[in-house]
Parts: sequence; C-alpha cells; structure tokens
Amino acid sequence: MGQKLKITGWISIGVLAGAMTTVSLQTVARGTLAPLPLEELQQLAAVFGMVKSNYVEPVDEKKLITDAIAGMVAGLDPHSVYLDKKALKDFNEGTTGKFVGVGIEISQEDGLIKVVSPIEGSPAYRAGLKPNDLIVKIDDTPVKGLTLNEGVKRMRGEPNTKVVLSVFRKDENRTFPVTIIREEIRTQSVRSKVIEPGYAWIRVSQFQERTVADFVRKVQEIYKQDPKLKGLVLDLRNDPGGYLDAAVAISAAFLPQDVTVVSANGQLAESKFTYKASPRFYARRGGDPLAQMDIVTREALRKVPLVVLVNEGSASASEIVAGALQDHQRAKLLGSQTFGKGSVQTAVCLDSAFRMDNCPSAALKLTTSRYYTPSGKSIQAKGIVPDVMIDETEEGNLFAALRTREADLQKHLNSGQGEEVKDEAREKAREEARKKLDEQLKKPAADRRAPEFGSDKDFQLLQALNQLKGLPVLISKTQVEREEEKKEN
Repeated sequence: MGQKLKITGWISIGVLAGAMTTVSLQTVARGTLAPLPLEELQQLAAVFGMVKSNYVEPVDEKKLITDAIAGMVAGLDPHSVYLDKKALKDFNEGTTGKFVGVGIEISQEDGLIKVVSPIEGSPAYRAGLKPNDLIVKIDDTPVKGLTLNEGVKRMRGEPNTKVVLSVFRKDENRTFPVTIIREEIRTQSVRSKVIEPGYAWIRVSQFQERTVADFVRKVQEIYKQDPKLKGLVLDLRNDPGGYLDAAVAISAAFLPQDVTVVSANGQLAESKFTYKASPRFYARRGGDPLAQMDIVTREALRKVPLVVLVNEGSASASEIVAGALQDHQRAKLLGSQTFGKGSVQTAVCLDSAFRMDNCPSAALKLTTSRYYTPSGKSIQAKGIVPDVMIDETEEGNLFAALRTREADLQKHLNSGQGEEVKDEAREKAREEARKKLDEQLKKPAADRRAPEFGSDKDFQLLQALNQLKGLPVLISKTQVEREEEKKEN
C-alpha cells in the first residue's frame, strides 16, 4: 500500500509515503458493496448525454468522464486527487526527489495557485518566490479556472525552457512577472554540520526515496568529525512530508527497538496499521538502510541528547517523526505548533493489473486513514504541540499566525477526536500579525528576509543549542497553543 504524506501538491505531483505497492481495485471495491445509487447515476448519464448533444461545440467524451471523476474526488478533501497519465508520470518522478520543473510546493487558494514553499536551491527559490505568493498567470494563461494539476502541467516542461509566472504578493500588494528557466530539480533532503565542538545540526527538508541513506551518511560524517557529540538538533522546520517508511526509519534511528512510531485507522483492514521502530516496517527490498551505520555511531545516536525543531510548515511525515520522539520522551520539541496533516493517501492504479510504479494510464490518490502518535493522539487538523514554544526571531514570531495550516484548507478532514472549535486566540494573533506586517513593509526588503536555517543568525537554532546546554531559553512572546477540540458526547 502506498501511503502518501503531503501538505498539498508538489510541482512534481507529490512524494509517495510508504512502499511503492498498490491496493488493487478489487481490494478497494470491498468497501463499496452497498447498492449503487441508481437514480443519481441515471442523472449523471442524462447530464452526460445533454452536454454531449447540446453543448455549443463538440466535446471529448473521455475528457467529460475524467473531469467528472476528478471533480468527484476533489470534492472530498484537499489531498484526494485523480491523476491522469501526465500527472501520474510527474507523481512517480517526484518520489525520487528528481524532476524537471521550477521547484515549488503548491496548494490552491481562491482558484489561484499558492506557493507553500520554494524548494531550497531550485530555480523558483533563486528567482525569489516566497511562501504565500499567489500565481495568477502562467505564461499567457490565467490560473483562475485551472485545476491544480492543469497548473502543474503548464509549469512543467523540458529542461532549459522558459516559463513566465505572474505573481501576486499579498504583503506588498503588487503583481509582477517572474521569468524562470526550468531545470532538473535534484533536491537534497538532508544537510548537516557541526555547529561548535560537541554540538551538531542535521536538517531533513523532506522525506524522499534516498533520505535515509543520506541521513546515515551525514550522521557518520558528524561523528567522524566529532566522536564525542554532546547534543544534536534535528531540524524539521518547513518539512512537508514524504515517504512514510523514511519517516519510520529516521524515528527508529533514535528510538529503542520495536517501540510504536505511528498507527493509522480507516474503513478497510488495509487502512488500519501500526508501524514500529523495526526494519520490517521500513526496510525496502529486504535491506535495512540504518544497518549501513556503524554500530558505535548507531548506539550513540540512540543516546545523544536531542532537540527537534518544528514549525507551522512541518507536516505529515515530519509530524510523525516529531510526535514519536516526543511521545517516547526521546527529544524535546522546540518551535511552533505543526501544520496538522495527519491523513493517509493511498495511491491506486486504475488498471488493477499494474503497480503504481508501473501504472500505464491513470490513478487515484484517495484519503483512506488518519494517523495517530504512539500515545493515540490524532495529528489531523491539530498538529504537534512543541514542548517549548520558540519564536522565529528575538523580536517574536511575528507572522506565523498568517500562515496556512491544514485546518485552514477548504474541505479538510477533521481529527476524528471531536468537533473543531474556532480558535479565538489565533484570530486575535492574526490581527496583531497583520498590523506588524504593515510596519515591516516599511523596511527595506533585505531587512525583512528571515535568516537561513542553520546559519549563525538562526534564532531558533541558537535556542535549541541553549536547551541542549542547559542554558536559559527565550520562550515565545507571541505564540499560544491552538485550542483542543471539543470532545463529542
């Protein structure tokens, strides 16, 4: 089963979470044995016939059918999607961390394409695109009216070709063109460095096919440089998720053998599972990627004092890792409450004779489960609450309240553990943040840029180091925990 973890859609159409296997149509059909709604199906057939015969110009029958399927799935939640042949190709390419495009993570807002985050080092990143930018036009085509997949298709293309994006930047109240040269995006999902003697930083920016191998290599480099490591910072800020087995493996690198990492629950038996810190839950093709780490380093990694940095952009697989390490009291979590993407998407090839990694035609990515931390807490629409709230800068977490979370997405799935309540504190924080944003816009653009993660000006990283050293940590001036959901009676 291919569980998929993601905030929204990558320009590569997703990063598959879990092994690249497929639930067959026969398996899915076990959950659909109830009588079909014949009257409604007759209405659908009648509409199809009317459009086919009465529309102002001839229409393609196959397109009508695929549009109907896409609309049916899109109406469920923000993460269920129909993948046509082209989108499926992009989807499969995206799981490797290598694809041709501009390099942005996207969602939809008011019919426009919203930039969730540019991929570090990508053409979009170098061109200056920012989170929350809205793409209103792709070349000469208005985005309004396009589906997310259609927008993705227009932004993708051949290497060294040009695409012009018209971008509306809310905080500057202006629209401007950005010319980007497409290129093959090879995302490096793991970075690391020894910050000072005894303390190191390792950043996982997404959970890709090769993330665990890269993680093992980076950890060994750290311990080779400083064998007497006294503390480690695992940085999951703005990590949108990815492979489930990679998340389980990274968790297992720090946890005792066989403890629970994550569980899931849905309608089908295949949608109910528990993954533990053991190779049988994350090893691919029979090989344990963590076994490439020497025994001394592996044992040291399970004992080294650990701080995990998270923020509102930490989603899905990164929330699983953070939740597991927090629940098992293996690490202290610092930062901001996470995104809240705690649902499982199962990728199904619509030709049941094929697996997802060899699917010839079209596929369905359908939400099938909710994720739960080892203690049984739902991640969905709630997220992970850090042990210590830390602001982005010494002046405060000025604009975090303006960022989109899972609970802000239209038609989002609820947590399954009670009805959601309006967060009055967050609404107040959003209003304050808007006022501060107006003040910030008066400053030069260079002064408004946030420090790079891992730099010597990274305030949250400095606080994480203080935590590891037992020094005072500057608690957030602006953040409050999002309210717990009301429990159903």
